[in-house]
Amino acid sequence: MWLKITQNYSPNFSTPKRIKKKIKYIIIHYTGMKNELSALNRLTNYKSKVSAHYFIKKNGKILNLVPDLYEAWHAGISNWKNIQSLNRYSIGVEIQNSGHENFYEKFSGKQIKSVKKLLRFLTVRYRVNRRNILGHSDIAPYRKKDPGEKFPWKELAKLKLALWHKLDEKKLKQYRHKKINSSEENKFFINLQKIGYTRVQLKRHAIKKRLIVKAFQRRFRQSLVNGICDKECLILSQNLLKS
Repeated sequence: MWLKITQNYSPNFSTPKRIKKKIKYIIIHYTGMKNELSALNRLTNYKSKVSAHYFIKKNGKILNLVPDLYEAWHAGISNWKNIQSLNRYSIGVEIQNSGHENFYEKFSGKQIKSVKKLLRFLTVRYRVNRRNILGHSDIAPYRKKDPGEKFPWKELAKLKLALWHKLDEKKLKQYRHKKINSSEENKFFINLQKIGYTRVQLKRHAIKKRLIVKAFQRRFRQSLVNGICDKECLILSQNLLKS
């Protein structure tokens, strides 16, 4: 597999070097900025205090901003399973896209082709499990929406580059909008916690609960992101635990 990567230095990273086996996760982001130049300037400006290891341009060109063995500043306050602050254990990949706050467009075919190549390369080099290839909204559901419902997780899963369910989507859709009782809702959130999502106290945090459901839907039910947990979501969560 031929992979061309261009160096484009960012000063925004932590020292000292990490050991190779410490890298367990790959986190996918979109830039959320209207144009590519502004996004790249922000990721390489020391005043911004943000960066990523890789930046994928609209034309598919891959830039390496921070060497893999240094901790880039891309995840922020984050949580997955029993791990806090994913920066320490991950590689961050930023993809140029204007995002939900601007005009959230489809990722270009060239971008997705480069994402596939880069993920193949990184998963082999660092032995990253496909379950550990995550979106920013997975690890920071209260703050982030990226890479969003237009990112092709299912397509990546076919190449064993992401987690996906093993259900017939046409049959599954019949359970959409079907209400579940409180016991089933509790089960759904327990399933999410087992998958890796942060824990939320259901009776006290209605807004947080809705945001976690949206994060789950942006990842695994991309055709409808409404923040409402229904029978379809419950069945999806159960199947993902078996996948």
